[in-house]
Amino acid sequence: MVIFEATRIMILAAIAFLVALAVTPAWYKFIKKHHVEKQIRESSRAPIFHRFHEKKAGTPTAGGVIIWGTILGLAFLFFLLAKIFGGPFENFNFINRAETYLPLIALFLAAVLGLLDDWLGVLRIGGASGGGLKIRHKLMLYALLAGIGAWWFYFRLGWDTLYAPFVGNIVIGPWYIPLFVFIIVASAFSANETDGLDGLLGGVALFAFVALTTVAFVLNRYDLAAFGGVTIGALLAFLWFNIYPAKFFMGDTGSMSLGITIGVISMLTNTALFLPLFAFILVIESLSVIIQLTSRKLLGRKAFLSTPIHHHFEALGWHESQVTMRFWIISVISSMLGLVLFFLSRFF
Repeated sequence: MVIFEATRIMILAAIAFLVALAVTPAWYKFIKKHHVEKQIRESSRAPIFHRFHEKKAGTPTAGGVIIWGTILGLAFLFFLLAKIFGGPFENFNFINRAETYLPLIALFLAAVLGLLDDWLGVLRIGGASGGGLKIRHKLMLYALLAGIGAWWFYFRLGWDTLYAPFVGNIVIGPWYIPLFVFIIVASAFSANETDGLDGLLGGVALFAFVALTTVAFVLNRYDLAAFGGVTIGALLAFLWFNIYPAKFFMGDTGSMSLGITIGVISMLTNTALFLPLFAFILVIESLSVIIQLTSRKLLGRKAFLSTPIHHHFEALGWHESQVTMRFWIISVISSMLGLVLFFLSRFF
């Protein structure tokens, strides 16, 4: 059974990789033709960012459609094939009410909202640098989606426990709702802040999904693990074109959907306390922004040369690809540490 499920997940990941790779040229041609391009406005509040990234203005964006489009497309396709033909196609259907309904719905809703934000940016509508939604508006949307998810988990599924390493499940009652909202909002915000260098978020998210997929597999949630495998395959194909120099950007449609989905899976597997290790770079990126804003307000000066922190290292003289590769290495190490802690707390 375990070998069969592992093989199934790897086959689904390979299919997702090939499908995403195959559809990329057509999507790239579409966004180029319709000028779905990144807009970078000059800002006195972020002169370092503008200096390093003004040359990227005009690069196609909304490449995240490749990732979530592949995931949702394969989920729907295999679901239909399983219903119509049954047999072997049932082995590839990973739509499961208990395991994948919520992450699939969250992925879709966040992707649509992110795509709207990307389109506003293309039209240069909105108060954000380059157009699009302001951070506070994004946080409100994240909170709205998280609130819906929290309601479902607590009132419909009856979830009210938090797993603490080496302690076990702790009943937290109604506190589960604000915890859920915080995890989802933090994951989405952090993913959005991390998406600032070629290949950075794609790689960081890849390692986070590898860790969460491993956890889901160990917990015998095989359809959720299959969902994770498909996401990994799609991310690998996306990175094929997104590594430096990027052919196109992920856009908010990618970062928002990936961030929220990471948070949802961590709650589904009850591993929220492991998430800071599974997604360590996401945590550091968002913390750097919070520290910078706090320092400006309270001390009247910046704590970093520029934030999110990957821009700080650019300002120090690190090449963009150096920052990305080193952050990838940190992500691999932290994800491995998170998995070690998970296995130790579960089996010892």
